[in-house]
Amino acid sequence: MCCHLIAEVCEEKIYMKSNRERERELNSTMSQPSKQKLQDDLHMLEMKIKEHEENVKSLKTQNNKLDDSILDLQGINENNSQLQTEEQTTEQILQHEKSAAGILCQLKKPHGTQASHRPLTKDVLGIVATLGKVDDDNLSRLFAEYLGVETMLAIVCKTYGGVKALEAYDNEGCINKSSGLHGLGASIGRALDGRFLVICLENIMHEPYAGGFIADDRQRRFDLIKPRLPNGECPPGFLGFAVNMINVDNTNLFSLTASGYARYGLRETLFYKLFSRVQVYKTRAEMLLALPCISDGALSLDGGMIRSTGAFSLGNREDVDVKFPNPLVTSTLRENYIEAESQVKEMKWKKEKMLEDMKREEALLHAAKFDFDKRKQEFFKFLAQSSSYATQVVALN
Repeated sequence: MCCHLIAEVCEEKIYMKSNRERERELNSTMSQPSKQKLQDDLHMLEMKIKEHEENVKSLKTQNNKLDDSILDLQGINENNSQLQTEEQTTEQILQHEKSAAGILCQLKKPHGTQASHRPLTKDVLGIVATLGKVDDDNLSRLFAEYLGVETMLAIVCKTYGGVKALEAYDNEGCINKSSGLHGLGASIGRALDGRFLVICLENIMHEPYAGGFIADDRQRRFDLIKPRLPNGECPPGFLGFAVNMINVDNTNLFSLTASGYARYGLRETLFYKLFSRVQVYKTRAEMLLALPCISDGALSLDGGMIRSTGAFSLGNREDVDVKFPNPLVTSTLRENYIEAESQVKEMKWKKEKMLEDMKREEALLHAAKFDFDKRKQEFFKFLAQSSSYATQVVALN
């Protein structure tokens, strides 16, 4: 009897010792690591991920701004060895002997008849081909082809009164060939033949460009939103907008037309009317890849041409015999571009540094996400062990 009791007591002690050892093992497992520490680590990693994501986003925004600034400053500097002067453009216009533009250019020559025809031409600002300049000879030809010879030879008047002075009609509505440009042409041996285009700034000033301008730009180029692909990047090969590639004389940059307190220059009126937001690309292939971003037409340096959405100009290039002159190499405009090239080099260096920073931030972001996932798995494992421990404690009790 006594031996039997002693055996039962021994078994109970062994059982209690075994339970205490198992409980100590479970407690040891649960303390490595603690729940609070895991939660703190996860929170810290979440904050790191958020910080790196914001840094990457900020760097991408800065990079896009740098790209835009480079495009604004860079302009087109290729193929500018064949410079055309204003005199050469005038000579090209004079070759159209029976055109209204040819007659007006003839009047500018010193032959003593200018004063007598002053009332007729006092409101004429000039011919489209002479009112802008383009740095690149190839681009000048491309713009001329896009506009067409009729528009390149168009007369630009400040007011509708100037338009009316160019042509008069008799009581039956027929053209009076002895007055206006018709009479003027006949008097100098250049009979006007066919229609001619006249652009009235007074009429188009009601819908001028109303956006902002590139900061500190002497040419008052438009601060137009660059096209963006669905991934947020600027299309490859995009060089800029045609309207910003026209150089305008300082006298025509301001106060050309007036409407109340608003005053506009030739870029906001004439050239915005002619080019709107036409985009320019390096190649036809790059232009076609950017089709989803093109709404007002596009041109490429190798001859590609989109007139408007869905309207493609195919076939061989047409060499229009009147084109925009080029700014002289010694002009202030050219000096500005030389300065701009220096700024472009500096911006490209900044861009390289920024891309390095972006790669580093993306690597840190990737590492933080990896650590977060790893720590999260540890936390889930901890919760699973906690649940198992609680079940075993209940069973022990």
